[in-house]
Amino acid sequence: MLISLHVKNLALIDETEVLFQRGLNILTGETGAGKSIIMGSVNLALGGKADKRLIRTGADFALVQLVFQVTTKEQEELLSQMDIPLEEDKTVIILRKLLPERSLCKINGVTISQRQLKELASLFINIHGQHETQNLLNIKQYSQILDEYGGEKHEKLKQDVRLSFKHYQNLLNELEEAKAGEKEKVREISLAEYEIKEIEEANLQRGEDEQLEEDFRRMVNAKRIAEHIGFVYEGTGYSGKNSAGDSIGRAVKELKQALYYDNSLEDLSQQLSEIEALLNDFNRSLSEYQKELEFEPAQFEQVEKRLNTYHHLKEKYGNSVEEILEYKSEKEALLERLYDFDAYLQHLTEQKEQAYDDLLTQCKKLSDSRKKYGKTLEKQLKQALVDLNFLSVELQITIEEDRKKITAEGYDSVDFMISLNPGEPVKSMSKVASGGELSRIMLALKAVMADREKIPTLIFDEIDSGISGKTAWKVSEKMAVLGKEHQLICITHLPQIAAMADTHFMIEKSTKKGRSVTEIFKLKEENSLEEIARLLSGTSVTEAVLSNARELKELANKAKNI
Repeated sequence: MLISLHVKNLALIDETEVLFQRGLNILTGETGAGKSIIMGSVNLALGGKADKRLIRTGADFALVQLVFQVTTKEQEELLSQMDIPLEEDKTVIILRKLLPERSLCKINGVTISQRQLKELASLFINIHGQHETQNLLNIKQYSQILDEYGGEKHEKLKQDVRLSFKHYQNLLNELEEAKAGEKEKVREISLAEYEIKEIEEANLQRGEDEQLEEDFRRMVNAKRIAEHIGFVYEGTGYSGKNSAGDSIGRAVKELKQALYYDNSLEDLSQQLSEIEALLNDFNRSLSEYQKELEFEPAQFEQVEKRLNTYHHLKEKYGNSVEEILEYKSEKEALLERLYDFDAYLQHLTEQKEQAYDDLLTQCKKLSDSRKKYGKTLEKQLKQALVDLNFLSVELQITIEEDRKKITAEGYDSVDFMISLNPGEPVKSMSKVASGGELSRIMLALKAVMADREKIPTLIFDEIDSGISGKTAWKVSEKMAVLGKEHQLICITHLPQIAAMADTHFMIEKSTKKGRSVTEIFKLKEENSLEEIARLLSGTSVTEAVLSNARELKELANKAKNI
């Protein structure tokens, strides 16, 4: 359930905090007091669209924080899957911070995406706004309502249909592309054969291209290398008067003469002899390298030609030997299909037909499930509508199969057929319901779905639109019943519903320091009676109106205790 709402620097709200209670939480206030801001802040915290214009003028950021109590295993499992730690008291703190350039979403201190936030929120709370009631006029929504009622097992059938449909569509597209390309078969065979032959004749070797690059670079720069090497060879050899080899050779002789007089020079003499030997080895290796720099023009031409072959194939088929060979394998597979194109088409056709049969099977399972749950929903929804003061209710949930119109959602056409007046035939709910009737139908749906989905918290934003009198009282009774099993938060302008409140909150707009400020606070019993009286009278609150408010509250208490 929702424990608290904390809002700061959002629109007209400077800073406010609300501690919600179990049962039916009612929010009332004058028109324009900011009721929509309160609901907007909840939506924002639960992943709604972030608009920097919501940041209160003069503030650097806006912040909304919701604290929920975890009450189901499903909630705990989803938190665990998202690697979100659960507080010791099993609370979840959802924080949405709105900055001029971006917004941040955190749950228990862990930053998450907006998508994850919405997924998690769907297990904690269900929000009903006025626009959602209008969705009942869209016949496409009826299938979605029924599918949601079906629950997890039904959703698994929907997923099977989606996967089967995707597989069928992929095969259908592949077959169409293959048939469209049949005329190009000869040209494709010729091209594939040419490309495979060109790669095969090149006899590519892994690593050869890199070695060729090194050889070519050395050959192209052979003259410059020879000049540098010649200088090094002369400086380290024995041909020049001041060369290192000649100088060290004389030094070795001189040190050996000194050793004749002093044996302590033995180590130094040996070290110098080793240096002379190393220099001799270096000089010999350098001489061999100089010989390697000598090559015939034909040899250079051969390396250049072989390297050009690699460059040519890389430009056409890939950036490396591995990619070129992979391209060759793909073309060989294509060629195999093209050589036996008729068999390939036949195989694709058989796969497509089997996929279609599988899709029909999955659609039938889904359709049967819809019909099964449709009967149950039909019965429960009809009773819920009777409870909401519909004197005559005829309701039929029709499910018609059409194999010619298969989609990822199956092949069913779902409609809610309803008659709310005696003697009138049933018609699609999308065509017959008025505004007040839609509000009650939506409440009935929410009541049925809430029991099935086990969502702990329901929010209703003016569900009472278009109703009054006895009907409003029936709606309030239904909400009181819902409040026994769920936490309800309801914005209303009807005194009948406000009287049913277990906890009553006031939303009020005032002026502080020359600025408009919206605040929300809990009403004590006597203040709640005054607010109910204001809703009853619409103008001044007299003693007679207060007496009516007390009577209404007493009736509400009796109704809740039945």
